[in-house]
Amino acid sequence: MRRATLVFCLLALSRAAVAQQGFTVGPVTAPPGTVAAGVLSVEARGSDNGTTIPITVINGATPGPVLALIAGTHGMEYVPIVALQRMRDRIDAKTLKGTIVMVHVANMPSFLGRTIYYSPVDGKNLNRVYPGKADGTISERIAETITREVIARATHVVDLHCGDGNESLRPYSYWITTGDPRVAQVGREMALAFGLEHIVVDKERPTDPAASLYTSNTAITRGKPALTTETGGVAVVDEASIELVQRGVSGLMRHLGMRADGPAPVAKPVLFEKNEVLRAGATGIFYAEAEKGREVKKGARLGRITDFHGKTIEEVLAPFDGHILYVVTTPPITKGEPVAMIGAR
Repeated sequence: MRRATLVFCLLALSRAAVAQQGFTVGPVTAPPGTVAAGVLSVEARGSDNGTTIPITVINGATPGPVLALIAGTHGMEYVPIVALQRMRDRIDAKTLKGTIVMVHVANMPSFLGRTIYYSPVDGKNLNRVYPGKADGTISERIAETITREVIARATHVVDLHCGDGNESLRPYSYWITTGDPRVAQVGREMALAFGLEHIVVDKERPTDPAASLYTSNTAITRGKPALTTETGGVAVVDEASIELVQRGVSGLMRHLGMRADGPAPVAKPVLFEKNEVLRAGATGIFYAEAEKGREVKKGARLGRITDFHGKTIEEVLAPFDGHILYVVTTPPITKGEPVAMIGAR
């Protein structure tokens, strides 16, 4: 275990008593060596009806890190939601060191409404409103609840994403380097332990805890190492993508010393030091002409946007030589929304 990781684990353990204690998140309490489940309530406000956030607490028999696993930030990103539900019954609390807090569906309005990116209630992107507001819109109140009840109690956080319902995506993770270098170093080790070969080096996240915007960045700006992962896409729940999530969490648990077994870290990561999300300059129908995982040259056409009568109104071109991390493969496209993401070393 590297020094930076060891320091964080020792800090986490120093806050625990010699014997493991019960662990409480909202109304859910799990005694040592047990599993407990329930919901965090987001109360109704104004014209909305509020919502619930289903959680599971797996509290190990002995002290250790507190790992928060958050799925369903975007409602049509199904793979992590299904993966956590499966893992819930496969982690033995009696042999676990530390605690795992699973957020099964962070954004229930989007999940039930089958919407990409935005809540059908307030039109906001949950992953752009952190740390949230207790008196804000429903997305802001969800973010505030997760910040207060989950991230505040964790020592390490993983925000589990996949390609949204419109995105064909190759697996990768984000290693966030802004903020405290010690936190960033542990984040790098978490990314390697999770085992996804391709890693985007994200150097542009906010550093203000009061305007953290993103789930994982909310943890990082509070001194907690965090990781964002991407597996699966286009609303397909496939076994290979589910296995990547399960393998990744198992590798991370091993790395953090929460259990003895698990896969080894990725040995030869591909680090993308440069990346760009390409956005539509017009509203219309998008025709993808490139595939996830492909290498492209600068100027290559990744797709085109037509108006609703079939006239091409925009060509989407690669801004530099790189690797396609995801591309939108469904026809609807709105001005300003992503059409693809390119990464380069």
